[in-house]
Amino acid sequence: MRYKTLNNNVVMPQVGFGVFKIPNDEAEAAVTHALEAGYRSIDTASYYENEEGVGRALQKSSIPREDLFITTKLWNHEQGYEEALHAFERSRERLGLEYIDLYLIHWPAPANNKYVETYQALEKLYADGKVKAIGVSNFQTEHLDRLLAECSVTPVLNQVECHPYFAQEEIKNYCRRHDIFVEAWGPIMQGGEVLKDSTILSIAEAHGKTPAQVILRWHLQNDTIIIPKSVTPHRIKENLDLFDFELSEAEMNQIVQLDKGARQGRHPLEVK
Repeated sequence: MRYKTLNNNVVMPQVGFGVFKIPNDEAEAAVTHALEAGYRSIDTASYYENEEGVGRALQKSSIPREDLFITTKLWNHEQGYEEALHAFERSRERLGLEYIDLYLIHWPAPANNKYVETYQALEKLYADGKVKAIGVSNFQTEHLDRLLAECSVTPVLNQVECHPYFAQEEIKNYCRRHDIFVEAWGPIMQGGEVLKDSTILSIAEAHGKTPAQVILRWHLQNDTIIIPKSVTPHRIKENLDLFDFELSEAEMNQIVQLDKGARQGRHPLEVK
């Protein structure tokens, strides 16, 4: 595993395990497989409705708590200062943890205009030691501008959709300037057409790796944190087998050329 030191000196695994769309009654088995494969970072959210299943896997694991890095997120209808504080406690209880490593605002939901006060609640949780780090998800540059101007704690990361067909260069450049990591959700386009791209297939063949592994390695070499998701044990292991090869500069440049703005999820300005 490789680790990244966030802007508040908290250390985070660069590869985590995402549990989006994994039902609560299946999350325990999936997270258990991931922990056995070597993952130490787990990414969930209140919206996923599987925090309890994730928590059961964590409680049954023999891995020391300090070796785990657990992320969860606050949903849009939970935004607001007091609402966020209560939402955090609900998530913490469902996970069965004394503290959360990373707590994120799931979407800016700008139409509601509550993300600044919500982030200020996260700052209180951070000051009180209930979370080790705070950040955001799906924020555009204008939303980050407001946080940096009106809040006191710089987000440690911004979790956004990112894959070779939607490389998010503007957000990446902005975050680099402000010492904010980019974390990619949907890093392999949710199993989409990029896995069949001829450039990706050619690079995969040259390295004896799968297309998914090539794409995940591209993210790593771009200094991006990733949370690939699978419920299949062999794919869970495969998505972590990324550290015995390296893409050349030419191969990295080939993948850069694939960007075509192909967003799969909703635009942040549309989510309420």
